Amino acid sequence: MLGGAVARLLLQQGHRVRTFQRRPVDIGPGAETVLGSLTDPDAVARAVRGVHAVIHLAAKVSFTGEWSEFVATNIDGTRTLLAAAKAAGVRDVVFVSSPSVAHFGEAIAGAGAGTADPKRARGNYARSKAAAELLALAEDSPGFRVAAIRPHVVWGPGDTQLVERVVARAQAGRLPLLDNGAALIDTTYIDNAAAAIVRALDRMDQAHGQALVVTNGQPRPVGELIAGICDAAGVKAPAWSVPGWLARGAGAAIEGAWTAAGKRGLVKDEPPMTRFLAEQLSTAHWFDQRRTREVLDWTPDVSIEDGLRRLAAHYRRTAS
Repeated sequence: MLGGAVARLLLQQGHRVRTFQRRPVDIGPGAETVLGSLTDPDAVARAVRGVHAVIHLAAKVSFTGEWSEFVATNIDGTRTLLAAAKAAGVRDVVFVSSPSVAHFGEAIAGAGAGTADPKRARGNYARSKAAAELLALAEDSPGFRVAAIRPHVVWGPGDTQLVERVVARAQAGRLPLLDNGAALIDTTYIDNAAAAIVRALDRMDQAHGQALVVTNGQPRPVGELIAGICDAAGVKAPAWSVPGWLARGAGAAIEGAWTAAGKRGLVKDEPPMTRFLAEQLSTAHWFDQRRTREVLDWTPDVSIEDGLRRLAAHYRRTAS
């Protein structure tokens, strides 16, 4: 979702765009596509040949999975891409990261980006992204500028990572609030996330060598956001609550069982709860956006309220 939004925005701004994907996805007229994987150095070299800038969004995103799978795509794949980009004479790289690289289970209330730490980050995804971000920023130099942009909890129409899971589980009555949904969190509407990432390319003189968290800058109780998503989709919002401490313990147990079942081919989808997910739903995480907006000289165009209205319009269109 985010990669497509970024590519379409670049096209709208008049850039020539090449996408690198494992399977064909229609981005729109004017986009060239190279098919391949980050695990294939020859394909990566073809993808970056002749380009001036790279926006790196590809990653293995999952709450569970073998560490080796995250290493292959998120760490080694990033290393392969950086090497190929330098060899091809690319000038600028925007590495799309995640605030989870510096989230260690404690509440975050108005903090800045913080430093990525693979040893303390929670879960294989966050740990691998933290290692990849450090790799990317270590390559920053006057002739090969690298910036890390960390969009936080991106959502919008067509979102399968957050919105569709919230709606499906609420509809099935399997979505509890944790600690009554009181945790205050930042989120990012899809158009804002794409705009900030593209803006980083325009502001590489100011942004390179830095990691910047991007959000709407509108912290909301997680229960309020979930209720807004459910209302937009026309489903009943969850009204039952589970203590956060209980969900974190249960999440750790479920995650272990899910991983074991996945190895035997018994499950392929995401588990209903993990320790990391329970922490995200029961712990405050919102960020000071002043540094991000100063460096990028940018502010979000779409408020949470406008985003929910757009989400509701999307569901009305898909239902008709």
